[in-house]
Amino acid sequence: MSESALYEIPLTFIDGTETTFGEFKGKTVLVVNVASKCGFTPQYAGLEALYERFSDDGLVVLGLPCNQFMGQEPGGDDEIAQFCDLNFGVSFPMTTKVDVRGKHQHPLYGELTKFKHGLLPGLIKWNFEKFLVNSDGEIVDRFASAVEPESDTIVQAIEKTLSAQRAS
Repeated sequence: MSESALYEIPLTFIDGTETTFGEFKGKTVLVVNVASKCGFTPQYAGLEALYERFSDDGLVVLGLPCNQFMGQEPGGDDEIAQFCDLNFGVSFPMTTKVDVRGKHQHPLYGELTKFKHGLLPGLIKWNFEKFLVNSDGEIVDRFASAVEPESDTIVQAIEKTLSAQRAS
């Protein structure tokens, strides 16, 4: 099997540390574009709960702040990190602010949005869209913003993906 294209994509964590998506090789990753002033912002609590529940089994939640939807993530990286810590106790990895669509689209979203799934092909529609990537770097599912992180739909998809990861 060829190496996933996702693993070569550069990432900069919110603390300035540079890496690639390859840091998550062998893990199941829930990738989410996040924002601090969105109607879906309370989903941070559910994302953190998922991370705490499944991280020992190999799940990583990766938050990518984005200010492209009605300016709902206006702060700088330090402000975003502080907001997430103080309001939701976020301990999962977060990147610096990125664009998820348009001319300056982050390369991760260039790859993620190639995944066609039901009603959500192509462009990111809003904050808190979620992509599930398996331990081989394959995109296996995509969830709309309104789908709560702890919903049966997402939990079952994570459990199925983690189960396949353990079996391989």
